[in-house]
Amino acid sequence: MKTSLDCLPCFVRQTLDAARMVSTDPAFHESFLREILARITEMSLDTAPAVFGRELHRRIRGLSGRGDPYREAKERQNLFALALMPGLREEISAAPDPLILAARLAAAGNVIDLGAPGAISETSVRESIAQAMTRPLVGEENGFREEILSAENILYLADNAGEIVMDRLFIERLGPSRVTVAVRGGPILNDATRADARAAGLAEIVEIIDNGSDAPGTLLEDCSPEFLRRFEAADLVLAKGQGNFETLAGHPKNIFFLFKVKCPVIAAEAGAPVGAHVLIRSAGAQGRLA
Repeated sequence: MKTSLDCLPCFVRQTLDAARMVSTDPAFHESFLREILARITEMSLDTAPAVFGRELHRRIRGLSGRGDPYREAKERQNLFALALMPGLREEISAAPDPLILAARLAAAGNVIDLGAPGAISETSVRESIAQAMTRPLVGEENGFREEILSAENILYLADNAGEIVMDRLFIERLGPSRVTVAVRGGPILNDATRADARAAGLAEIVEIIDNGSDAPGTLLEDCSPEFLRRFEAADLVLAKGQGNFETLAGHPKNIFFLFKVKCPVIAAEAGAPVGAHVLIRSAGAQGRLA
C-alpha cells in the first residue's frame, strides 16, 4: 500500500495550489510553501497518505485563514457537472444496461480530483465520460450486479465535488430508498461535504450523513460513532475514489470500490492500468465470502 513518501510530490503541489487559491502574492506563496515543507520534515513519511494529508491540510487551512480553500473550485465543479446531467440521464435511460452505464459514468466522474496529479479541465472530464460510454469497467460487473440484487441497506461513500453529481445518476438506478450517502465531515481538498451533496440534489432523494472526519479517505478510527454504526449496519458499501480504496481495501466488510486509477502504486494494487475505471471488491470481503 502507498506511503506518504509516494505522495510527496502531490502534497507539495497541493500546498502551492492552496496558496494560489487564497492569494496572488508570490511572496506569500513562497512563505506558505516553506512553512508546509518544514511541517513535512517533522512528519514520518511512512505515515498512511490519508493521515498525512489530513494533518497537512489542517495546517494549510490554518495558515491560509480559509476554512475551506477549495470552496470556490468545488462550486464550479458542481455547476459544470450539473449542466451535464440531463444529457447523461438520457444516455443512461437509453442504454441496454442502465445500471452498469450509470456505474461507469460515476467512475468517470472520479477524474474530478484536485488531490491527484494532472490538471483537471472540462476536456478531461468529457474524455473520461467518453471512455465510460465505450469501455467496460475493469473488475466485477457481474459480481456487483448480484450483490445489488440482494442488498437492502447500501452505504455510499462519496468522494469529490462535481463527481458527486454523477453519483446521483448512479444512485437513482440503485434505488434511492435503500441508499444512505456519506460525505466528509470537514473540508479537505475538493472532497464532497454536505454542501456539495445538497448542490447535487441528493438531499431530495436520499439521507445524507457525514463521517465526522476531515481525512481524504475513510479512516475508521477517525470517524464518528454514528458513521461507524451506519457502516457496520450496511449490507453493502460502495466506496468512491482512490482515498477510500487506500483506507478500506483490506477491510472484511462487503465493499465495492469504484474509481479511476491515477497512479502506478494504486494500479499495481488494483490490478488495472493507470487511467482505467475499476469496480472491485475489498480483498478482505473476498476472503470472507469465499
